[in-house]
Amino acid sequence: MSERNLQILGWAGTCLSVIMYVSYVPNIMANLDGNKVPFLQPLAAAINCTIWVSYGLLKPKKDYPLAAANFPGIIFGLLTAITAL
Repeated sequence: MSERNLQILGWAGTCLSVIMYVSYVPNIMANLDGNKVPFLQPLAAAINCTIWVSYGLLKPKKDYPLAAANFPGIIFGLLTAITAL
């Protein structure tokens, strides 16, 4: 696969990951309305995303699509977990 195709694939994965983590918004709204959802899965997602963002930004050749794809998971995962408590 060419470098250009890999780059396109990486950014497509980034967009899909952002959509996946933004899908936590209804859970956050439900938590705030008093209809609590379990906190464990979004907390685990936030921890996992923190590790992937760190990996993407700390490696010698930065992997920005990887970091960008996982950064929303930190924010939305933590918000969902915190509002569920």
